[in-house]
Amino acid sequence: MTEPHVHRSHPAIATRLRRAEGHLRRVIVMMEEGRPCVDLATQLQAVERAVAAAKRALIHDHIDHCVTGESPHDLNEIKALTRLL
Repeated sequence: MTEPHVHRSHPAIATRLRRAEGHLRRVIVMMEEGRPCVDLATQLQAVERAVAAAKRALIHDHIDHCVTGESPHDLNEIKALTRLL
């Protein structure tokens, strides 16, 4: 088992994701209530943006604090991470 890998930004990112999770649960309730599809799609887009912003923050923080650029592995990792943005 590997050691935990926690950055200072992880708690804030987890908070963002919990907020998005609550928002997504609300969208499900809206769907069950029969709300208009335009409203549902609008709210789902907000959830997608929130998750994408959390992912971007995680990747940028990782690059800033973990990728030193001193090894070929670092370059491969940067390439892999940019595909995820």
